[in-house]
Amino acid sequence: MRASMRTSGIDEVGGLSSIGMGAEEPSVGIYKAFGADTHEMKLDLSLGAYRTEDLQPYVLNVVKKYLPIEGLAAFNKATAELLFGADSAVIQQQRVATVQGISGTGSLRLAAALIRRHFPDSKILVSSPTWGNHPNILNDARLPWSEYRYYDPVTVGLDFQGMISDIKAAPEGSFVLLHGCAHNPTGIDPTPEQWEIIADVVQEKKHIPLFDVVYQGYASGRVEEDASSVRLFAARGMDLLVAQSYSKNMGLYAERIGAINAVCSSPDSAQRVKSQLKRLARAMYSNPPVHGARIVTNIVGNSDLFSEWEEELRLMAGRIKSVRKKLYDCLSAKDKSGKDWSFFVKQIGMYSYAGLNEAQREKMRNKWHVYMSKDGRMALTGVSQAKCEYLADAFIDSYHNVS
Repeated sequence: MRASMRTSGIDEVGGLSSIGMGAEEPSVGIYKAFGADTHEMKLDLSLGAYRTEDLQPYVLNVVKKYLPIEGLAAFNKATAELLFGADSAVIQQQRVATVQGISGTGSLRLAAALIRRHFPDSKILVSSPTWGNHPNILNDARLPWSEYRYYDPVTVGLDFQGMISDIKAAPEGSFVLLHGCAHNPTGIDPTPEQWEIIADVVQEKKHIPLFDVVYQGYASGRVEEDASSVRLFAARGMDLLVAQSYSKNMGLYAERIGAINAVCSSPDSAQRVKSQLKRLARAMYSNPPVHGARIVTNIVGNSDLFSEWEEELRLMAGRIKSVRKKLYDCLSAKDKSGKDWSFFVKQIGMYSYAGLNEAQREKMRNKWHVYMSKDGRMALTGVSQAKCEYLADAFIDSYHNVS
């Protein structure tokens, strides 16, 4: 697979290294020329922004300050180090290009646009099933996609052999969308040993992974553990893209704070990729909001606040784990049919799949007033310990008494 170049003078081909430097915004050239001009009467008439009588910028008190196209620099540094580790080779060698995005959705949209523009003959593989917005994002970017097997309805677990087979069968140099942890919608994650095999196949096929990382720290309760899949791939020296969101793990839904990271083979490649991401961001939304970026930067960059955040993540993840355990215990005690409900405690994160068909889900809703997504996804955050017994009764009745 060879990237489609929009600039000249490229001496590298293959993977993310083949992306050229983006053209400079015309206004930037004028700004630089004006800055270099030493004439005392110089005037800049190119900038369409209000100036005071002293020709200085005026910031209204009632509005927020804007950020550069790539976002808050301190945030970009903090979020990349949180993801890859401050001492990781990719950070130390400056091989990561990070651009603040509009939460996870906007960050994925930037990644999809980058792939479509520079790898127009490529397609991307997504898990079956996947988050409902993934197809929307890819379709909007006109990025062709197909599915790889993931969920096994028989075991209510991972179809690992099907997943590996489909990734192997994809054309060399394809992109593969992977969930970093707490797979949405199933809650089913590969084991560490399975992640090693997935990385082997991706590397062998020269695929480029696109990780969607939404639940770092919120899945296991440990920030480091939830980044282990991404760090495994990065440590192998692969090109990869990683989208991040802070909606779930910091509760910043309305702030729309996230990032897109590109791990490249060299600092020069990272700079070129970042320049192209900035061009795409400029056309989509110009620049991101600042408030959420400052919140994340302050928490991640302050040792006391970071420790407090980790403690709260452990509490959040721990509550979901306790609900899973209580629900499983209630189901095991009440259901004498021999059905194995252990998938509830084997899955991880806030979402769960129970393998209910449409008729069973309708009974859950109509008789038991238990609501879930049309695809059967359940957010266990909506369950309390006190209601686990009731939910267990609903599951047993709906599973066994629907023809």
